[in-house]
Amino acid sequence: MAGLMAGYGHYTHAVVRGIPASLAKEALRSSQTEVDLAKAVKEHEAYVEVLRTRLGLEVVELPADESLPDCVFVEDAAVVCGDTALITRPGAESRRGETEAMKGALKDLNLNIVEMTDENATLDGGDVLFTGREFFVGLSKRTNQRGAEILADAFKDYAVSTVPVLDGLHLKSFCSMGGPGLIVIGSSEPAQKALKIMQQMSDHRYDKLTVPDDLAANCIYMNLPSKGHVLLHCTAEEFPESAKVFEKLKDHMLIPVSNLEKVKVDGALTCCSVLINKKANI
Repeated sequence: MAGLMAGYGHYTHAVVRGIPASLAKEALRSSQTEVDLAKAVKEHEAYVEVLRTRLGLEVVELPADESLPDCVFVEDAAVVCGDTALITRPGAESRRGETEAMKGALKDLNLNIVEMTDENATLDGGDVLFTGREFFVGLSKRTNQRGAEILADAFKDYAVSTVPVLDGLHLKSFCSMGGPGLIVIGSSEPAQKALKIMQQMSDHRYDKLTVPDDLAANCIYMNLPSKGHVLLHCTAEEFPESAKVFEKLKDHMLIPVSNLEKVKVDGALTCCSVLINKKANI
């Protein structure tokens, strides 16, 4: 197992996508809060800048598509692990067109492409938590059992367990990885219940970092050669109490990244990039 963990959090590339103007009015959302498009664009540019300049990743930036209001949330269109990319079949029909550009980008990076073509399957990348040892897949409004089965088939080296998501949009709406063996989890009852299920299903003992706000539990962990442990997390402006909790992670380079606008259309930090560890071509 140790071998599987060795490269956990190592990334060389990130695929991101521009924000279409249609996001403000037409993106799917669970609340009707007004989105400030200019601020959302600025926020997203700052996010991409962190990946590119601060962390030195090779960023592949796909153009926005006005006919796909949610297209900035690229995580839902693909799950990448090692050299394999599973092109998903998003649960919302209006989002299925998003996978085409993603497939092209991942093909250009020479990944092995597996496509989810079964019309009975749905899977959003936001429901997929990869811990470095195994996958947890949230069964939610957007992801079903058949989608989880196809993912298990695509990544045969890893155990895949399913977790019911009864509250919130995706599994990663209230949890994410904060480091090798560390799950960041929201403090709500549904989040804690989901964590309990994950712990029961796993042969591995995970540490947990509980944050007061479920949405703040969505963060991005990386382990980069020149930087060590890195965590992109919510800002103190958004979630002051949760932001304080991250300060306990003394070994991490902590980078607060604002997500005030995109959260209004149910977008979280992990939603806006697909991270890839590309081995150098020898």
